[in-house]
Formats: sequence, structure tokens, C-alpha cells
Amino acid sequence: MSIKMVNVHKAFADKQVLKGFTLEIQDGTTTSVIGGSGSGKSVALKHIVGLLRPDEGDVWVDEDNVSRLDQESVYRMRRNVGYVFQFAALFDSMTIAENVGLGLRRMPEFPQEQVPDRVTECLRLVDLVGYEQRLPSELSGGQKKRAGLARAIATKPKYLLYDEPTTGLDPVTTAVIDELIVRMSEELGVTGVVITHDMKSAFRISDRVAMLYDGAIREEGTPDEIQSSDDRIVIGCVEGLPELMEGGGS
Repeated sequence: MSIKMVNVHKAFADKQVLKGFTLEIQDGTTTSVIGGSGSGKSVALKHIVGLLRPDEGDVWVDEDNVSRLDQESVYRMRRNVGYVFQFAALFDSMTIAENVGLGLRRMPEFPQEQVPDRVTECLRLVDLVGYEQRLPSELSGGQKKRAGLARAIATKPKYLLYDEPTTGLDPVTTAVIDELIVRMSEELGVTGVVITHDMKSAFRISDRVAMLYDGAIREEGTPDEIQSSDDRIVIGCVEGLPELMEGGGS
């Protein structure tokens, strides 16, 4: 089973963002989608959880064609997908424990007396044990990201989606988040999709890297394959040379 996006098109007013976006995420792997700011990386990610519906094309999560599901079925599908938001998106008035346990408390089939133990387990996985009663305002940027990750894994999802997980972080904290993403894959066996413009991070954490350019996947491969690409557009993105990306030639 896997996540598959097939010939996805998406426009906002007269701006065409995705133009035949096609990508398959194999189970048990971590795939990073790279590309310039405003290229549509986050737009693609939001299609996987049904936050956006394609104008054309299909989005599959295992047997579910997300683009065809009714809202109730979308909610059911989302239980298998954890989402780590770019800026953590923690609720300021809730403690870290309350934030992490929020999804569990909305699952009637989950024994509510087990929520505190599950919250502690998730905080242990992201090295935040002892922070249960703190508020988000008392955490650093990196700690907030880790708390957001703990919340995403609390319901034991099969897939984890990361939207720019290292944005705004210093190099040391970025390395910590990268290590946690790898840990989620190795210890929990989750399949990861990472949206990022951080090339070092992408190559450090990924089994596969796909470059989004002009609304579609320009090239996909292992980190080594992407780094040794002879496509000038890919080289320009990886090496931060915008002059190579002008004109869209190969």
C-alpha cells in the first residue's frame, strides 16, 4: 500500500499551482519534496489529507481515493495520517500534555484512562518528558516543533506528513529535528512525506527526494541520484543557483 498522487491539477483563481503532479510514496520510506518557495509543495501535501481537493486527478491513500471521499470518510482516513504543521500549530491556552492528547480524546474507541500514558510515551519519543504542564509560550521554537510531532504520532498513524519541519530553526536544532524524523521511521515504522526547502535536511533524512518545479515533479530519485543530476533546474535548486533555473530549460 502507499500514497499516490496521479496527474493532480490545482488552481487558485487564475494561478495554476499544480499542473499534472504525480508522485508515489512507498510504504516504509521517507520522501522529501523539494522546490522553491511558492512552488506548491504545501499545496500538494494538503491534498493527501483532504484539506484541498484537486481540480483534476486523483489522490490515493491506500485503498481510499481521497479526492472522491465524503467528509465523514475523510475524517476516518485522517486517523492514519499525522500532520506536523510548519509552525507547530499548538493551542496556546492548553498545556503540552493537553495538546498532545487532543486527538486521542476525540477518539471514542481509545480508552480515555490510557491517554496520560500515551502522552508520556509520545513525549519520550521526542525528548520532552517533564514538559507536560508547560504552555507553548514557555517552549523554544525547536521544542514546539517536537511537541507538534508528539501530537502527530499520538494516534499511531501509518503516515506522517511534515510541512517545512525545520523552518526558522538554527542548524543545531535542525539536526535534532532531522534525527527525530529518522527515529519516527526506524522506531515506529511510519511512512514519511517531508515538504522542505532545506537541501541538507532533505538529503540527510530521505530515502527518496522529488523536486517540484512548474507544477509537476521535475525529477525523483535517491539523495545521491538527485545530487548528481545533470538537469540544470535540479542543480539550480540543490545548489541554490537561481540563474540555472531561469527559463525552465534542461
